[in-house]
Amino acid sequence: MHWTCILISFCWLCPTLVHAGKVLVFPVDGSHWVNMNVIIQELHLRGHQVSVVRSTDSWYIKESSPFYTSITLDMESGFDEDFLTAFIAELLDIQKGGMSVWKRFKLEMELAKKNSEVQKKQSKLIEGLFENKELIQSLKDAEYDLVLTDPATPTGAILAQYLKLPLVFNVRWTSQGEGHFSIAPSPLSYVPIVGSELSDKMSFFERLLNVLIFGFAEHQIAQYLLPHYENLIEKYFGPDTDYLSMFQADLWLMRVDFVFEFPRPTMPNVIYMGGFQCKPAKPLPQHLEDFVQSSGEHGVILMSLGTLIGELPPDLAEAITAAFAKLPQKVIWRYKGDRPGTLGNNTLLVDWMPQSDLLGHPKIKLFVAHGGTNGVQEAIYHGVPILGLPLVFDQHDNLLRIKERGAGKVIDVFTMNEDIFFQGIMEVLTDPSYGVNMQRLSRLHRDQPIKPLDNALFWIEFVMRHKGAAHLRTESYKLPWYSYHSIDVILFLAAVVLVILSTFALLIKCLCSMFLRTKHKRD
Repeated sequence: MHWTCILISFCWLCPTLVHAGKVLVFPVDGSHWVNMNVIIQELHLRGHQVSVVRSTDSWYIKESSPFYTSITLDMESGFDEDFLTAFIAELLDIQKGGMSVWKRFKLEMELAKKNSEVQKKQSKLIEGLFENKELIQSLKDAEYDLVLTDPATPTGAILAQYLKLPLVFNVRWTSQGEGHFSIAPSPLSYVPIVGSELSDKMSFFERLLNVLIFGFAEHQIAQYLLPHYENLIEKYFGPDTDYLSMFQADLWLMRVDFVFEFPRPTMPNVIYMGGFQCKPAKPLPQHLEDFVQSSGEHGVILMSLGTLIGELPPDLAEAITAAFAKLPQKVIWRYKGDRPGTLGNNTLLVDWMPQSDLLGHPKIKLFVAHGGTNGVQEAIYHGVPILGLPLVFDQHDNLLRIKERGAGKVIDVFTMNEDIFFQGIMEVLTDPSYGVNMQRLSRLHRDQPIKPLDNALFWIEFVMRHKGAAHLRTESYKLPWYSYHSIDVILFLAAVVLVILSTFALLIKCLCSMFLRTKHKRD
């Protein structure tokens, strides 16, 4: 009896040893991999076998890891570091001097053009993968329980459908845009399109702008995305299958937190795990701890523009460091460019830093950030107000949401000078409302019955146990657009009303004609 109790207790404490599964992961490189790797490591710790598909041009995804077995494709993804760095440099160059309608249009067209290049390479990668019969057979023989993928590129989703495996998304973006727009009702009256820089409180003309931007985005999808996959999908799935149906996932693990995001409709197979990568701060390396402690009562400002933007134009870097030099606070800036001539003694330039651990240090007073999702969520988790310098992609929209919550201030980096930057820093440092509001967001984020990562892992294992989650999926992917929006029903009802009104009008006309003829005979 004693040993039976011990065995039962052991199985209760270690359920993953009983339900260990096999997971095939098809990630996206770059900062997206940072998020995916957190989930992979936890799956490994729970006893699951994880295989990661990577390309020869991967720069974040290492071939050797204690947490997964890698499957390296002898093909390029088109999403390598050099391509992305050059692309971002082009986008930054377009925005110099501030935005105008023409510059905004040029920016969107450049985004569409580069996205088209990536999708073209992705479609070739998928075809090369499917034509590798030996590899495909090995994937089938492995008998995976599910495919876990980031749908920012469609390869993993298409592979899952081809292998007929349950599909789980680790998602913020799909290849078509923000994830919700691919699965959930998205009323444009209060759900802003990413890139619109609008909030959920829109005037008539803002709603009009939102609709126009949505239409433009749909045009870009039809023009620059779908053509790369139409023949591919028909070849391997048949003529009755379209590209968008590939995204009919069992589960959508959304890297979204409504503490930060605007409220909007959702679906039963969407699980929210915004901030799942955030953890309590660990002790800093000694040299950083010494520098932070040397700040005294003034504290420290932390600055990072993400993993892909390691340097800025010299004049902008000079303006930033000159403003920092005026401050009593110490500054830690992740910067890989040439040392600015105006760099003050209070500023430490580093190639890399433990960002989350620094944000969790009690002496950090302000986070100067570009507005990437990971950095924003880490700032919320640790309760550090933000001075935002958005540069590209969704950064403007992320920082707009922080601004709307009163937890940060946003500056246009392309029209910024030393004085504007200095005044922005001083405003956030001296106005206590920014810190109070961010601390409130932090409390709201932490006040959950289960940690976001644990919730995500439960649902991944749920899909393993039940061989999918088809009961949570809607039929929306099987509907043409006109049926999804009930356009056919509206047109039918309009036609019925028109027939009734026409019949009624014709009847009135006939009655009037009969009345006039009768009256004429009497006269």
